[in-house]
This record gives sequence, C-alpha cells and structure tokens, in this order.
Amino acid sequence: MEYKASDFKILVVDDIPANILLLKIILEKEGYNVDTTDKGNDVYKIALNSKPDLILLDVMMPDMSGYEVADQLKADSQTEDISIIFITALTGSKNIINGFQHGGNDYVSKPFNKDELLIKIKHQLSLTKAKRIIEEENVKLQNTIKMRDTLYSVVAHDLRSPLGSLKMTLNMLTMLLPKDLIGEEMSDILSDANKTTEDLFGLLDNLLKWTKSLTGRLNVAFKDNDIVPVALGIKQIFDISAKQKGLEINVITPDSVVAHMDIDMINTVLRNLVSNAIKYSSKDTSIDITITENKDKIIVGVKDSGIGMSQDVKNKLLNEVSITTFGTQNEEGSGLGLLLCRDFINKNNGRFWFESEQNKGSEFFFELKKSPVNID
Repeated sequence: MEYKASDFKILVVDDIPANILLLKIILEKEGYNVDTTDKGNDVYKIALNSKPDLILLDVMMPDMSGYEVADQLKADSQTEDISIIFITALTGSKNIINGFQHGGNDYVSKPFNKDELLIKIKHQLSLTKAKRIIEEENVKLQNTIKMRDTLYSVVAHDLRSPLGSLKMTLNMLTMLLPKDLIGEEMSDILSDANKTTEDLFGLLDNLLKWTKSLTGRLNVAFKDNDIVPVALGIKQIFDISAKQKGLEINVITPDSVVAHMDIDMINTVLRNLVSNAIKYSSKDTSIDITITENKDKIIVGVKDSGIGMSQDVKNKLLNEVSITTFGTQNEEGSGLGLLLCRDFINKNNGRFWFESEQNKGSEFFFELKKSPVNID
C-alpha cells in the first residue's frame, strides 16, 4: 500500500499561535495538506466543510476543551471516523485514558518530539487509508455479487420457460413412442434426451430459487398442508425416470400428515432428494419415501440403495457451495440441490440431515413441525 503525504489533510487545533505555526511548518515540509484553527468551537464546522483525515487536537483550550471537541465530532456520523491525536501537557495515565475514552486514537506529549509525532501521524493515516481501501473493495464486491445474482436470475428465468416446453414434449414422446415402434437405438436416444432435459430443467429451477433466496426475494408462505399428496405427486413425476433406470419408488406414509410449512419449498426439497436418489441408485433397486410422525414433529426420509458416500464427500457435502459428484450412470451432480434443501428446511424452521455408507446407500431426512389442525 503506497503512502503519500500529499493524499492527506490534517487539521491542527491549538490556542497558541506559535504551536500552530511550528506544526504547520513540520507537516507541510513532509507534504501534508494543513488546515489550522486556534478555536475549539470552530473545529466541528471546519471538519464538516474540509473533511480532514486527521486532527491534531490540543486538550487545554479556553473556549472548548479538546475532550469536548472530540465528543462533538464523535456524536456526528459525518465526522465520527476522523482520527484524533491529542497533543497535551497532561501526561498522567488518568489523562491519557481519559483521552481514549473521548474517542482519541493516540496522544503526543508536550513538548513533542518531531520524529515521534510524524511516526504516530503516519501510523494513524495508514490505518485510515487501509480502512478506506477495505470499504471500497467491499462496495465493489457487493456490486459484483449483486450483478452475479442478477445474471443468474435472468439466465435461469429466461431459459426456464423454453426448456420447460421442451421437457414436456420429450416426456410425451417418451410415453407415446414405444421401443417396438421407433426401434431400440432411437428409443435410447430419446430416453437420453429426455433425461438430460429433466436434469437441466431441475438445475435451472434450483439456480433460480437459490438466487432468489440469497437476494431475499423468496418469502416463506407458511400454511397447514397435508404433506402426503406432495410425496405422491413427486413419485408420479419421477416414475418414468426411475423405471428407465430399473428403479421403483415407494411411498410409505399414513393417509394424511399435516405440517406447518411452505408447500412450494417442501415440494422443491422432495423433488431434489428423489432426483438425487435416482441419480445415485444402483439398477434394479428401490427408493423409499417415508413419512413418520410423533406428537409435534414430522420426519420425512428419502432412502436409496446406491453408491453411498465416502467420509470425505460427507464432510464436504453440506459445507461447500459446489461439489462435483457422479451417479451410477456417470450423471453429474453439483451439490446445489442439497444446499437449497438445507436452506429451505431452515426457512421452514426444520432440521435437515443425512446418513450414508459407501456402496450401501444414503438416506436424507428433514423434520418439520406438525400442525395441530386436521385437514379433511
């Protein structure tokens, strides 16, 4: 960090003209810009107008003490950050502590040593410059984050509609065109295209919701809802994808379980968990969606019998923004969906956790508050 004295303005405050003149000569010789006043009552007005970076402030002045001047400066947000070095003949520890209590950053004893004074001035102004650089970089960072989030949102939103139409078309073609009609090769191509589109649509949907959540534009709409139809609806959505991989989705639940939740968020959580279960499941196994309840809690689990996770992956999974993993048919996962799940469950005042053993499978759980209301 380059330090130039000419970048800084210092206000010298002393009721003795000779002291002002001496300090002005010393500081200007070093290259500082200098303002002066011999009246404590004028300091606040000068500070507002000229915005000094540092004030060399005499303590004992007839009209207004240096401590009173400091109190006035620190009481205004426009002047509170100006560094103050007290110049005082009061050298006792009690007086020094008193200076710090009134907002002083440092002190120099009278008669002052020139080299000591200049070192303390440079130290305070270096801190001031560093603080300004940090503030400027923070503003740039916040602007960059804002632009990034806006870009993510625009891209995800603008792509979501056409991709949704393509997904629906491929779903229909997959259901209406059996293999014996279009041939095995064309059926496999259509199946792969359908799966890729499903995965891409899910990623865009997650990206859009994650961006809205990060920018505070995603509100939680709590309502008492039956979670069972949500689970059954998720099963229906993913049955085709599951059967293409030789998987069976089971929903093990009571007839009705009412939770106090944002139903759209919980739908997104279940969609991500079942999608991941399909991705990481071994062929010809099953995926179980279970819903259990006790007095005031509901626990939902999504279990697969797939490849599971190593301890290293488990440690990273919920602590990193992005982690790339691959499913049983080399399907790529980014980890964004699970971050979104954790965020949404937290927003629903719930708890999110998982258990996994390598080569045996994983089970993801979330807990919600049970509603005391029964929905007919």
